[in-house]
Amino acid sequence: MTKDAQISPAAIAAAPNGGRRTKADHPALPQTAVEIAETAVSCLEAGAAMLHCHVRDRDGQHILDADAYREALNAVQQRAGKRILVQITTEAVGRYRPEEQMAVVRDVRPEAASLALAELVPDAAHEAGFADFLAFMAKERIAPQIILYHPDEALRLSQMMKRGLIPFKDIPVLYVLGRYTEGQRSAPADLLPFVASNMPRFRHFMVCAFGARETSCVTAGCLLGGHARVGFENNLFLPDGGLAPDNAALVSGLADTLKGLGTPLADADRLRADWSFLFD
Repeated sequence: MTKDAQISPAAIAAAPNGGRRTKADHPALPQTAVEIAETAVSCLEAGAAMLHCHVRDRDGQHILDADAYREALNAVQQRAGKRILVQITTEAVGRYRPEEQMAVVRDVRPEAASLALAELVPDAAHEAGFADFLAFMAKERIAPQIILYHPDEALRLSQMMKRGLIPFKDIPVLYVLGRYTEGQRSAPADLLPFVASNMPRFRHFMVCAFGARETSCVTAGCLLGGHARVGFENNLFLPDGGLAPDNAALVSGLADTLKGLGTPLADADRLRADWSFLFD
């Protein structure tokens, strides 16, 4: 195999809890900083390069709180060091305004943060504030990943880039499949509108999906040169329909599938290198 024919490694991100599910949905869903760190280690060992991190309050409710994030990040670092890249979420879950979502990133200064375009830029009036926020992230070398729930949002992001509102040469994105389908059940074909020939191309894209076809959906993305996010945030089930015992089982199942298809896995350092174009 020539160097030009080599297959680029695919990064797996673990999304172990999200902002809505609780231990009533699955007893292995992590909520405390200690549980998040334990899950980070098990997912790392299963093949994950990144942890997508949500934190909770004492009642198990989703919060955007700098102290809670720092506690979780410290716990993960103590257990895993730099072997896993930790990305915090800014997801509103109906509780936070764009200003509050951006403020937690400014306060925590994490290595990476996910940003839902529809939440942070609900209309044109929010564009300038979002551009300033991304400029802050660029200055602080915080890697952004833009969450796109619909292909129209990809077109909108591309237009914002052309208008000079995005202070990066390119920007990592996450395609969310099946977000507005009945029962939030995804299918691999849901990826096609995002990657159609008339759609913008982003240098680094990741895919996540809902329901028991999560593995097949994200595998399709990886085979097209993308990356994958799996975990209890969006799915509790193995590909055979059985309940997954923990998040690591979803990661390892995907890792085995990708390896069987000849796709190597990226570790955290490779993912950091892949995102280095943000700060060149």
